[in-house]
Amino acid sequence: MNSSTNLRKPGKFVNAPVMKKDAMALVTGKPVYMDDVAPKDCLVVKVLRSPHAHALIKEIRTDLAEKVDGIVCVLTYKDVPKRRFTMAGQTYPEPSPYDRYILEDRVRFVGDPVAIIAGETEKAVDMALKRIKVTYEVLDAVLDFHTAMDNPVLVHPEDDWKSLCPVGADNKRNLCASGVDGEGDVDAVIADCDIVLDETYHVKAMQQSMMETFRTCTYLDTYGRLIVLSSTQIPFHVRRIVANALDISKAKVRVIKPRIGGGFGAKQTVVTEVYPAIVTWKTGKPAKMIYTREESMIASSPRHEMEVRVRLGAMSDGTIRAIDLHTLSNTGAFGEHGPTTVGLSGHKSIPMYHTEAFRFQYEVVYTNRMSAGAYRGYGATQGIFAVESTVNKLADRLSMDPIVLRQKNMIHEGDVMPAYYGETANSCRLEECLLKASDMIGWKEKGMRTVMPDGKIRARGVAMAMQGSSISNCDVGSVTVKLSDEGTYHITVGCTDMGTGCDTIIAQFAADVLETPIDNISVYGVDTDISPYDSGSYASSTTYLTGMAAVKACEQLRERIIALAAVRMNKDASALTFDGENVIDESDGAKMSLFDIATASMCNNEISLEVTYSHSSPVSPPPFMAACAEIEADPETGAIELLDYTACVDCGTVVNTNLARVQTEGGLLQGIGMTLYEDIWYDERGKNLSNSFMQYKVPSRLDTDRIRVEFDSSYEPTGPFGAKSIGEIVINTPAPAIADAVYNATGVWINELPITPEKILKGMKVI
Repeated sequence: MNSSTNLRKPGKFVNAPVMKKDAMALVTGKPVYMDDVAPKDCLVVKVLRSPHAHALIKEIRTDLAEKVDGIVCVLTYKDVPKRRFTMAGQTYPEPSPYDRYILEDRVRFVGDPVAIIAGETEKAVDMALKRIKVTYEVLDAVLDFHTAMDNPVLVHPEDDWKSLCPVGADNKRNLCASGVDGEGDVDAVIADCDIVLDETYHVKAMQQSMMETFRTCTYLDTYGRLIVLSSTQIPFHVRRIVANALDISKAKVRVIKPRIGGGFGAKQTVVTEVYPAIVTWKTGKPAKMIYTREESMIASSPRHEMEVRVRLGAMSDGTIRAIDLHTLSNTGAFGEHGPTTVGLSGHKSIPMYHTEAFRFQYEVVYTNRMSAGAYRGYGATQGIFAVESTVNKLADRLSMDPIVLRQKNMIHEGDVMPAYYGETANSCRLEECLLKASDMIGWKEKGMRTVMPDGKIRARGVAMAMQGSSISNCDVGSVTVKLSDEGTYHITVGCTDMGTGCDTIIAQFAADVLETPIDNISVYGVDTDISPYDSGSYASSTTYLTGMAAVKACEQLRERIIALAAVRMNKDASALTFDGENVIDESDGAKMSLFDIATASMCNNEISLEVTYSHSSPVSPPPFMAACAEIEADPETGAIELLDYTACVDCGTVVNTNLARVQTEGGLLQGIGMTLYEDIWYDERGKNLSNSFMQYKVPSRLDTDRIRVEFDSSYEPTGPFGAKSIGEIVINTPAPAIADAVYNATGVWINELPITPEKILKGMKVI
């Protein structure tokens, strides 16, 4: 069919600052979140949590709790299905091991659920919690992830533990996953290098700290099906996970997602859903669980703690010849996302550089700490901190400008990336991003270090990053688009808008393809009974994957609009064009309006004006980014102030210029928080002491003077309108860039995050 536009080039709406579709509803306080739309008669659900890092429940008495007025049920491990499952929201078969029950007689971290209490009021539930009496046999705990593998203390000694995928797991070794990948003879190449750096870096766990905590309500519909209304990134995975946990058919579970008040990966794990679900399934009553901030801090799914060792071999002229990376990852008490996050620590850090050889080896271990999960960057953040810091150390060792060193070794468009699954960088403006970010901060003019008149020192640092766009050969994005009976469009999606604006971006793609005002497009989602299947909003997939599904669906709908008009106009469809308002025969000027076509579709019609399109990709094109940080250090106190942060991103075609900018600025601020402020720490018994925002410091925009963002767009041929992802990459540069600036100011390399004045003073030397 002919078309009057090139559907692969941005038109009126793609690459424009379109306002979010839900903006007015959110800023005017409309009831859009889970607790706003939940049934008002829900039972209050809470859990009693273990005070021990590792223990067996020898006796649990609930009789006093059950006598509290208003208590409807108290469930223990004796009352729930004995079916292993994982809370990780991943495509089946999940790489994460099936290592959980809803409740068990073994507790594995301080905060692990012991009993579920449901009552008519919060006051009654809180009283009942205090009346449950538990006798524990306290066991030795594995609290140090360095000693976890092959430790005589097993976190998961059970025989029904199982791993569905060959990820190198062995629960009898406290091993959640292990593996090795590489190309070339790393040891021989490193032995032949002029310079060998061997550095180890430690990135602690980190909380996503989204404004809306974990929350779910459940109820039964008229037909006895379990309805799960949840703040989640993964509605279709929630359906499977809840069904597995409750040992019921997926056909009996329906998941509905309202608006989400932030996720950042935390809600890719089913943290709360199973607890009200089992209450509703047992009692038939609506139930609701809302995590407190403390619960979100002590029993959730933070970033994986990782120790990353990098051996880098180079020549005296700056040629990097080999990178050998080893990651030890702490998955905590359960294996959610453990086998998958670790892979990105090597596969999203090493490929930025040409090497003759590389090796990437890893182990993911169980410990008796809060289990980890998904967080923006998903393992790449930890690996990029290590590799980029080592490259900066190489530049210092060679007395070479770190930007020049990177230019000498970085990949460019058209290069094959062996460490990135052999993919080719079909779209890459990494060098241009590096030069633009350095120009923005005045790298050449200011140099790397300046002593101020008051004795404070200003210095600059640099880093690069890459990520991916969906999980290749796995993830699925789907869109249903239909023409209404009055000529507007309705789009149903299965992906989850977490506040990032993916609903708006889908509408932008559709508006350009269909050549219609964006206000003519309504976007709906997500309801697992109604929406087309979508893997969910994670792995930076929505713009790239679901966006392409939207483009393809709208292209097919255009063809059907023309086909129906051809029948009614008695014309050859190949001779007709569609301009968004009319189907036109240019030869004689005959035309049929979109309204008339919509009306015609309701009577005596065999051409459906509704299209569902599902899209997967065999590749995952990386977005690229470079950034520079300028800090001011006080050599007397070790205090650091971030003065300026400049960043340039290649995310392919920028779909929404406003949303891309705030995505980047927000992600950078999260990375800055990880680098300078945020810290999770435990006492000697395994209790998490960073259990509120008084202890766990999250920065605001008031804590940074300037964050400045620009874009240098490549064109990704496999992406919608040339677009790639942007959601995750933006968190990855602050740690290495700021660490580089700190060194240039103080002479101290900090290999463990966060970078604090105490660590700087401890390593301080005169330079």
